[in-house]
Amino acid sequence: MKTDDFDFDLDEDLIAQHPMKNRDESRLMVMNRTSGEISHKRFYDIVDYLEPGDVLVLNDTRVIPARLFGNRPDKDEKIEVLLVKREEDDVWETLVKPGKKMKLGSNITFGDGLLKGKVVDINDEGNRFIKFLYEGIFEEILDELGNMPLPPYITEKLEDKERYQTVYAKHEGSAAAPTAGLHFTKELLKRIEEKGVIVKFVTLHVGLGTFRPVKVDDVEKHNMHSEMYIMPKDTADAINEAKKNGKKIIAVGTTCIRTLESVYKKHGDIREDSGWTDIFIYPGFEFKVVDSLITNFHLPKSTLLMLVSAFSTKENILRAYDIAVKERYRFFSFGDAMFIKRD
Repeated sequence: MKTDDFDFDLDEDLIAQHPMKNRDESRLMVMNRTSGEISHKRFYDIVDYLEPGDVLVLNDTRVIPARLFGNRPDKDEKIEVLLVKREEDDVWETLVKPGKKMKLGSNITFGDGLLKGKVVDINDEGNRFIKFLYEGIFEEILDELGNMPLPPYITEKLEDKERYQTVYAKHEGSAAAPTAGLHFTKELLKRIEEKGVIVKFVTLHVGLGTFRPVKVDDVEKHNMHSEMYIMPKDTADAINEAKKNGKKIIAVGTTCIRTLESVYKKHGDIREDSGWTDIFIYPGFEFKVVDSLITNFHLPKSTLLMLVSAFSTKENILRAYDIAVKERYRFFSFGDAMFIKRD
């Protein structure tokens, strides 16, 4: 299976640079998972496709302001640091620009010394491991000094940083938003629950690997990034009860699919669990838990496009993307949504 098989042409002006004024007014492409039949709606119409007893699973991770701008005190050079993953204590794996100047032992200061860091290790990919020094609470300092880590294809400034958070974001730890959830409002979720749909949460902290392109020609040789997940007991119990009653499990975003299918792959069933997953889902994968998927439109040749292709078929997805381009849908993180529904 070739990476080039998941390529498509996209006009740059279709890459959404800012969120819709009203979250749930994004466009919604509804596609039958099997037949590929398509209809065009608005996101608030999603409630019409959910039935009493179905379980809607959302990822309640919260994006941390992971982009920091500092200086090398000995060189008076500006350095950009992007927090990728907390390793232990106050050591973080980071991406640094310009990285070559930050050698082992290099120091960096942020906010006039409110936060300091030292490079204590460098991995094979060139990521720097920085140990941070500070007084007080790290999260509070990060909230004061840090910036939202918007994807590289978003070049316009985000006026309200809460627009890169879901309305139900709770557990801090992500370097990127679970963007399929950005379309929900509290009012829409209330309408969904009033219909008898069971709304439950998992946590998966999204890593920057979600934006990493697949650089190998052979899909199966791609080295998938790992992400930390939590499956709460009440969510597992609700899923099992719905499955027993023949109801649907609807995942909101690829992060929820990764969590649900990872737990099943690990245990052979759905249960309370937590850990790290590097599951790589591409065509040929057999889904055991999820029946329908709410997702955004993804980058060419990305692992996310491969995942949604596995959930339906590559032919259905690429045809849908071709239609989305012709119909001028908005793409990527702040773009429109797609609902891939079970028959």
